Amino acid sequence: MELPAPPHPSRLIVDCDAIAANFHTLAKRVAPAKCGAVIKADAYGLGVADVAAALLYAGCSSFFVARLCEAERLARVVGAGSDITILNGLDPGSEAACADAGFIPVLNSTSQLAAWRAHARSEARPLPAALQIDTGMSRLGLSPDTALAAANDPDLAGELDLKLLMTHLACGDEPARSVSMKQLSRFEAVAAHFLAVPKSIANSAGAFLPRGFHRDIVRTGIALFGVAPVPKAMRLQPVVRLEARILQIRTIAAGTGVGYGLDHVAPATQRIATIATGYADGWPRSLGGNGAAWHQGVRLPIVGRISMDSLTIDIGGLAEDSISEGDFVELLGPSQSLADVARNAGTIAYEILTGLGPRHARFVIENGQMRPAHDGAAA
Repeated sequence: MELPAPPHPSRLIVDCDAIAANFHTLAKRVAPAKCGAVIKADAYGLGVADVAAALLYAGCSSFFVARLCEAERLARVVGAGSDITILNGLDPGSEAACADAGFIPVLNSTSQLAAWRAHARSEARPLPAALQIDTGMSRLGLSPDTALAAANDPDLAGELDLKLLMTHLACGDEPARSVSMKQLSRFEAVAAHFLAVPKSIANSAGAFLPRGFHRDIVRTGIALFGVAPVPKAMRLQPVVRLEARILQIRTIAAGTGVGYGLDHVAPATQRIATIATGYADGWPRSLGGNGAAWHQGVRLPIVGRISMDSLTIDIGGLAEDSISEGDFVELLGPSQSLADVARNAGTIAYEILTGLGPRHARFVIENGQMRPAHDGAAA
């Protein structure tokens, strides 16, 4: 597929058709529960403008972000008719902006709950809200006792239009552990006092737990982007391809050091290539000596340390006439998945995905056609 762009040192290609297909797969998996989309952090770093538009076209109407500024950007893409829920709730002083926009803040603490209720009284109208219950993760959420006190407060209904009662699973990606069942039990004990309010427990991993975890809406995130959240999950389509251009090729003699610290020393005559991606572009330093690039199905190990703007690979496995300066090599794609890179870097796919930097030229595949990505900041 020909790329509609001038020369660039690296390119990140996001397959929005695959995102839509993954949404449909997950929606079918969790039905009759509704499938929502968590697209915080600029759609996990892939660009909220294009990702949200693809999900909206695929039929998604419930979106989750982490911050008010993310909700404001998202609203310019999805417009009216979609629910936008802010998972971190509200910073002090942001209540009016949230209320005016019609966003749904998740009230995670007694201070957030009190501030939102006070603002509702000042506007003399009930305001939309979600309540999060801390069922054992000890990160965000009201205690069960605080939630029950709110449920029994006769003034609550006049101040809050409760759209969701939710919790978050600490170990949803480890289905063999019993802690998720304990969290479910704690949640259900509170949920019994909010009978008319929709419920949400499951994230991407929770979508693959028994249906009792799905309740009314499942908050899918990483799975939308092709990453299986649990072992042996259904097949999801890969979404991201990252390629970087070769800046220079050289042959070095045995005993020659490579890169900062000269950590790699050529054991024999060695052909190496320097490519235009480094840790400023989201390629972790921990991949030095552990990770690889790929070309024509051949693994090309990273040698030496990864620098801010470049890294070096061993291209000895390729015929000399099969690769040249200016060619691209694959960092993410058919030969190497996000999960592969995360494993080699000693981290998780979330961190690799959200860390991909802004310097890559960005493209999307939409309806089978490649085009430059929209600028998410201007969405």
